[in-house]
Amino acid sequence: MDDGTVRVVIPYAPREIFLPFHNRTKRWSLTVAHRRAGKTVARINELVKGALTCQKPEPRFAYVAPLFTQAKDVAWSYLVRFTSVIPGVSKNESELRVDFPNGGRVRLYGADNYERMRGIYLDGCSLDEYGIMDPRAWSEVIRPALSDRLGWADFIGTPNGRNHFYDLYELARNDPDWYVALLKASETGLLSPEELADARKFMTDDQYRQEFECDFQAGVHGAYYGKEMAYLEAEKRFTSVPYEPSVPVHTAWDLGIDDSTAIWCVQVVGREVRVIDYYENSGEGLAHYANWLRSKPYSYGDHYLPHDAEVKELGTGRSRVETLAGLGVRARVVPAQSVEDGINAARLLLPKCWFDAAKCDRGIKALQQYRHEWDEKLKAFKNRPLHDWTSHAADAFRYLALSLNTQPSAWGKAIAYPKRTGIV
Repeated sequence: MDDGTVRVVIPYAPREIFLPFHNRTKRWSLTVAHRRAGKTVARINELVKGALTCQKPEPRFAYVAPLFTQAKDVAWSYLVRFTSVIPGVSKNESELRVDFPNGGRVRLYGADNYERMRGIYLDGCSLDEYGIMDPRAWSEVIRPALSDRLGWADFIGTPNGRNHFYDLYELARNDPDWYVALLKASETGLLSPEELADARKFMTDDQYRQEFECDFQAGVHGAYYGKEMAYLEAEKRFTSVPYEPSVPVHTAWDLGIDDSTAIWCVQVVGREVRVIDYYENSGEGLAHYANWLRSKPYSYGDHYLPHDAEVKELGTGRSRVETLAGLGVRARVVPAQSVEDGINAARLLLPKCWFDAAKCDRGIKALQQYRHEWDEKLKAFKNRPLHDWTSHAADAFRYLALSLNTQPSAWGKAIAYPKRTGIV
């Protein structure tokens, strides 16, 4: 052009259903879309447009998938394709990053390592399949990264039970500051009636309702505790569960080193297991968790740790059981058992449980989402759990179930436990 600028035409023709998204004026947006609607293509192009047109210095835009490998498999080829026509663009495949001549950048991330994003700034971000990523990626890292530049955020996904994506959808659809869209396959016309009818033949009703009709009420496909958690919800067992001072509080832990540590707090009253608290954190030493226990008004009974807590660390020559004992936490070690045995024990324990909905919110959502790993090649579930953000809460709950099911005293009158003086 005469002014020295170059006119670039991106080879992208938006589908009609996404025109309102591209034309939105709201800072926050959320789209629930059926499979094969084209939501990822639309988001990549929105990010590219943002990087090319943002007037702020060195614009930064991000696409975030639940896993880094998913970001590469799902979105990298789109980003390369739609930016290949831009003169002077450079691509870095190892970092899944595209840099533009104006200083703008679009980069792909995985929420499985969201700490990698800490400290960056963003002018816009799309979070794809938000319902199956760790919600702390948004609350602790991405949301602060948008603040000084007043950047926008866009959440997209297909339902996967009533999880944090569902909670955000319920909040957003009643908030005038949000753009919200619900795109069902029966309404968009993108897939033919014949294709949808054929899909029904190979899917359960829950699967079809979830994947094509955007139904949050459908069960989580492959969830280990789907029936049990649905039962607890129907029985209104996610409620307010007050601490009973006359009954000791037992804890069950999943210990992380470079990963999260999770702690469940329960009281056993007759045949009821009252789950009164849940805590999870990462990057902290054992003293942090001992201090968290002390910060609570609870009178403690037993603390259950996984069997590998007895292994002595090379650096200190002490086991984590010994380290915790030095911090005043006298713990019991759960004998090694198979994951399958632990899951079966948890299934038996859950119908006896009452959960404090507020204090255990993250733990409840993790148990609802804990599921089998999917084998993409075989198109079938593997006989092992998917290791993601739900694993820490689920593993700790397994240790709790194995402990209570093998410790007869835990099912007696809980008041019979002696109070431990000077011990958390």
